Amino acid sequence: MQNLPSIDIPFMLDFLTELLNTPSPTGYTDQAMALVESALAEIPALELRHTRKGALTVTWKGRRDDAPRGLTAHVDTLGAMVKEIKPNGRLKLTSLGGFAWNTVEGEGCRVFTRRGEVVRGALLLARASTHVYGKKVRETSRSDDTMEVRLDARTASVEETRALGIEVGDYVAFDPRVEITNGFVRSRHLDDKACVANLVTAIKALHAAGLQPAQNTTFLFSNYEEVGHGAATGFSPEMVELLVVDMAAVGEGQASDEFHATLCIKDSGGPYHHGLNQKLRALAEKHKIPYKVDIYPYYGSDGEAYWRAGGDVAVALIGPGVDASHNYERTHTEALVATTQWLIAYLLEE
Repeated sequence: MQNLPSIDIPFMLDFLTELLNTPSPTGYTDQAMALVESALAEIPALELRHTRKGALTVTWKGRRDDAPRGLTAHVDTLGAMVKEIKPNGRLKLTSLGGFAWNTVEGEGCRVFTRRGEVVRGALLLARASTHVYGKKVRETSRSDDTMEVRLDARTASVEETRALGIEVGDYVAFDPRVEITNGFVRSRHLDDKACVANLVTAIKALHAAGLQPAQNTTFLFSNYEEVGHGAATGFSPEMVELLVVDMAAVGEGQASDEFHATLCIKDSGGPYHHGLNQKLRALAEKHKIPYKVDIYPYYGSDGEAYWRAGGDVAVALIGPGVDASHNYERTHTEALVATTQWLIAYLLEE
């Protein structure tokens, strides 16, 4: 059995932190893509290309080319756009992805204006003061119509807000609040930046060890996963397997936890490919990589996006366990290491 190359854990955590702190709501991902590209551009064996859709593809020639593989993780995150400038100068939003507004209530945010400026603010209930509105604060449902961004600028009208450069359609990113302590990584948007860090770290580990993948491999860093069509395109038609790397959902009734990598065998789109699942389980057991197996009833992935677009490949999904998904998330370094080891094992497997 081939020993797996060592993983640069400090790099993985530093890169993940920088990526988490780089805003990338769906549709506004150029900075995050540039960060991923910069981390991989120093490896001469890789061919990097941007798709017209804005994704980054990384091609690496393998020892063989009879069964090309693909791996994908998404850079885009949940976020919002300005839907309306309200008469009081505050902002009504429309969400990007599956946000429940209560999960970001009170969170700081950045509004990115068309002319390149950034305006700070916070997302609040429109009638937020308990001392003014009493029990209505607790009883009001959190929705597009009841939430607003209070800007950290002197504005009390549509005209004053527009003078800041803010217009309908501007992107809004919520603060990640990254913290690493006792091995835990706590932040918004670990879905799916944790897995982007896993992929980048796995690639760098292989390169540092002087190794290459067993098969010609394309890595796709997608930018529209949270709205359902991220990896619908971007792969070679010769590809025979696609391994999706996305977070595992932790919660009541789930097998996943924050300390393991997890194989998802079924989600809202149905079961993944049984044969590839079995291959991945055997690889984890061969290399003594701790893992879980789970099902996510309210979950979809870029693998299903590729299938629905007509991709004729075997698809499987692995990723680190993440608690409180689409909320203020948390995982553990052990899960990140296990996922990265699993990726390396898969890339090297004949």
